[in-house]
Amino acid sequence: MNDATPPNRCRIVLIAPSGVPAARIATAFDGGDVASLILPENGMDEASFQTFAEQIVPAAQAAGVAVVIAGDTRIAGRVQADGIHVEVSKAELAETIEHFQTKMMVGAGGAKTRDDALELGETRPDYIFFGRFGYDNKPDPHPRNLSLGRWWADMIQIPCIVMAGSDLASIEEVAATGAEFVALSSAVFADGVDPQAAIAQANALLDETAPRFED
Repeated sequence: MNDATPPNRCRIVLIAPSGVPAARIATAFDGGDVASLILPENGMDEASFQTFAEQIVPAAQAAGVAVVIAGDTRIAGRVQADGIHVEVSKAELAETIEHFQTKMMVGAGGAKTRDDALELGETRPDYIFFGRFGYDNKPDPHPRNLSLGRWWADMIQIPCIVMAGSDLASIEEVAATGAEFVALSSAVFADGVDPQAAIAQANALLDETAPRFED
């Protein structure tokens, strides 16, 4: 269960990986602070994806975790999600923000360069994500994501999320960039990992090492 007052440092965003049951994802919330959970469709058809989201959204929201649906605005509305994540052009992002930002968060991903990120940032999404779903299969974060996150956090007020690696300790590198959020997926949900214990350990590492933000 999350505290009423979130910590004043880099926080955790979970990304649901392919094939992990909703009930196992929900166990992570008992490990401590989690800001939000992004649900990619991970190859599911529309009906299966909606069923999966319906299973996880109430548990997440009851734990104080915002749920962001990746790519499907209709399902986001049907399951009463807190946000939508899109990886689209600047024009399409602007249109999505115009239609949905009064109802839910709109986050953006897909930027591979500073120019890409600035283009998307001009539309004022609620956050920008540096990384790719399912590509956290190496222990360390991708150097490009770290570099973009550090640059963005120094320059831009819009919050950013940076993808960590498969090693839980890699969140320290992400936090050191000044990014507001660190994304975790395989480090929490890989086979043999206890999601609740992993989140508890991740929060302990962030409490110990992450820089504090100014109030």
